[in-house]
Amino acid sequence: MPQSIPKAAVLLEAAVKYLETELMPTLEGYHRFQTRVTVNVLNTVRRELELRGAQAEAERSRLAAILGHEGDVETLSIELAERIRAGAIAIDDPALRAHVRQSLADALAINNPKWLTR
Repeated sequence: MPQSIPKAAVLLEAAVKYLETELMPTLEGYHRFQTRVTVNVLNTVRRELELRGAQAEAERSRLAAILGHEGDVETLSIELAERIRAGAIAIDDPALRAHVRQSLADALAINNPKWLTR
């Protein structure tokens, strides 16, 4: 991508800054609430753009380690679920528990990072 085009995360950050610092103080009630919702959506999209690539690769690596072979995240996730259902992987397996814990933390880092500090 040409250097003259700003990154999506930078554009989203600028939009959020405008909404929060200039527009929100002028609003009340319904429109203030809807603007807050929009800010939250834009921040979620920004975090997804910034974090999801590395998270997906880490998830793929964890799944490959648990299952013992490579593949894409979706296929490996389906296989993991099938193995759990079949009893081939115990629900209290330490690697499985670590994987689920990290996957949840990754999702929260995008969807609502404040929950990670609670």
